[in-house]
Amino acid sequence: MAKQSFVVPARRGRATPVRKGQHVRVVNTFGTQVVDTWAFCSDDLTEFMSMEHSRTWALKLILEVGDSFVTNHRRPILTIVEDTSPGIHDTLLAACDAERYELLGCTEYHDNCTDNLTAALRDTGHEKPETPSPLNLFMNIPWAPGGGLSFEPSVSKAGDAITLRAELDCLVAFSCCPQDMVPINGVDMMPRDVTIEVE
Repeated sequence: MAKQSFVVPARRGRATPVRKGQHVRVVNTFGTQVVDTWAFCSDDLTEFMSMEHSRTWALKLILEVGDSFVTNHRRPILTIVEDTSPGIHDTLLAACDAERYELLGCTEYHDNCTDNLTAALRDTGHEKPETPSPLNLFMNIPWAPGGGLSFEPSVSKAGDAITLRAELDCLVAFSCCPQDMVPINGVDMMPRDVTIEVE
């Protein structure tokens, strides 16, 4: 199949079908942008990439080149084949949602990754079965020895990229996280576009 490339606009989401054996490359075009990422099995969207199952599979909080993310049925679905970023990605935190921004003090509707996933899947003719915990690419959530977590700016630079190989036919969805109330998208807290390549 021919290579396809598209932009996911800042604060928005997009989904694309990916066949087994194809590669998905997520390019942090301008740097520091967190990209919530999901993968659903094409023939059954109730089977999806699961962070809790993947941490058990890999025995790691941050997976590396050669590691596979697995589904809630414990089947490999995406494998990291290349990572030119510093390799800091989050597997712990849930996608942001309207309630998250209300708790942060937002009094009006705020774009969020949960709604972006819903819209992205609907654009491909699908309804999401639920919102799984995402793979938060380029997100920097360090943990302290005592178990504490903190929201830190992404350490990824412009042009950093991660490439994932599909181990199953799947529908992969992305959200350029619209978080602008904590500094995960850089100290300027400004969401940016990213580029997706599939081949």
